[in-house]
Amino acid sequence: MSSATATASLPSGASVLASFPDILVIPEFVFGGLVWILVASAKVSIAMSQGWVMFVSVFCFVISTLLFLLYLCGAHGGKSVWVALDAFYQVTASIFYLSAAVLQAFTTKQFYYFSVETKEYRIDIAASVFAFAATLTYVIHMVSSLLRWKSS
Repeated sequence: MSSATATASLPSGASVLASFPDILVIPEFVFGGLVWILVASAKVSIAMSQGWVMFVSVFCFVISTLLFLLYLCGAHGGKSVWVALDAFYQVTASIFYLSAAVLQAFTTKQFYYFSVETKEYRIDIAASVFAFAATLTYVIHMVSSLLRWKSS
């Protein structure tokens, strides 16, 4: 089997935790879960933007978990349509998380001007940092998934 074919297929079973782009699901879980927890525990200062951040973090957490479990049990069966699905999801998640991170940072900036509660402000800062960290991991995963899709 050539190296292009070997990199074009999705791993299954325990090899999901040993392949580069697919191991990124662990930091995606951690950073996305932290964004979810921190936004849920903070005061809602701008409901629309923080509602979007919550939607993105919960949506990406659930879909990433679902795809991870499907890959872990080998439900994809080595079909190339799953490579395209994975690439499409990573592009979508990257765009969603970038927009959520920017909105969370904007909300944090606005919260600074209207509040003197430093605990709540620190929670918003942490949520912003972890949202950008999740964005970075999703973008790295997206690039790797697009390269895998292109070579399939």
